[in-house]
Amino acid sequence: MSEKLRVGILGGTGMVGQRFISLLENHPWFEVTTIAASPRSAGKTYEEAVGGRWKMTTPMPEAVKKIVVMNVNEVEKVASEVDFVFSAVDMTKEEIKKIEEDYARTETPVVSNNSAHRWTPDVPMIIPEINPEHTDVIEAQKKRLGTERGFVAVKPNCSIQSYAPALYAWREFEPYEVIATTYQAISGAGKTFKDWPEMVENIIPYIGGEEEKSEQEPLRIYGKVENGEIVKASEPAISCQCIRVPVLNGHTAAVFVKFRKKPAKEQLIEKLVSFQGVPQELQLPSAPKQFIQYMEEDNRPQVSLDVDFENGMGVSIGRIREDSIYDYKFVGLSHNTVRGAAGGAVLCAELLKAKGFINKK
Repeated sequence: MSEKLRVGILGGTGMVGQRFISLLENHPWFEVTTIAASPRSAGKTYEEAVGGRWKMTTPMPEAVKKIVVMNVNEVEKVASEVDFVFSAVDMTKEEIKKIEEDYARTETPVVSNNSAHRWTPDVPMIIPEINPEHTDVIEAQKKRLGTERGFVAVKPNCSIQSYAPALYAWREFEPYEVIATTYQAISGAGKTFKDWPEMVENIIPYIGGEEEKSEQEPLRIYGKVENGEIVKASEPAISCQCIRVPVLNGHTAAVFVKFRKKPAKEQLIEKLVSFQGVPQELQLPSAPKQFIQYMEEDNRPQVSLDVDFENGMGVSIGRIREDSIYDYKFVGLSHNTVRGAAGGAVLCAELLKAKGFINKK
């Protein structure tokens, strides 16, 4: 019997589900033993269910090809096969909320890539380097759900990963006002150029719901656990525009910041490159050794050169310079389906295992 925890992927046939499966190949702690998807995929092997829709650049792992896909709606049946699940289901927000809590009530921890529970007061939304202490709220959630080991934890929106870590690294300088524009890859919509030919040589200046998430979610991450729920921070005030650009992977952000205690540029860079969190201290399997890198060249970071920094789990910052209206401006880059989606959720699960929240059933 493998010592690895048995993992289920809910919504395993979609793009983020595929990313989970590719990232978990040969993972030292976790093994994908169960894949669940919509009833139309249930009963087929994973290879048959995905067919020609495998969207990763690496081949489908041999270990999952013959796994027979289960019906994600058969909650008890799927839950009986696993120690915990990653959720990447494609449903309405209310359906996702319900099904994730249904899995949690079977005493199965759920680590979700979805947005449905990001504002549930007792569900932690975690960037493991920034707010690992938000796992404390899980005990209150278990009381509400009536569980002993089942709970839901989520990772935040992919768009904020390119700037929220930098603002947090600079917290002692008290950033209080931020303007950000994100230039977001098409894989964030679960698509490739083959699926979305109209994005070639095109920009779309609107992504539904994304601006609200980009402005509000960092405040929840910077918040505190009080009386069994997460209370969001009041600052910095963030105003954001989100633009879809013809890039496959990688979200770039152009950001302007005002500080109460204006630092020198050298101080900003030093805080970025020296920043470490619990994942680095614990040497979690998916943790980047260098969480944030600073790039001195005027033309960096670039998607084509830098998106895979630290296997897609690191954040690249460049072009810090003083601004004529704000104190400083900079450019950030993160991999939206690795750090921003499946990889961030895998790191979150590693943190939860290290803290004793996820273990064998």
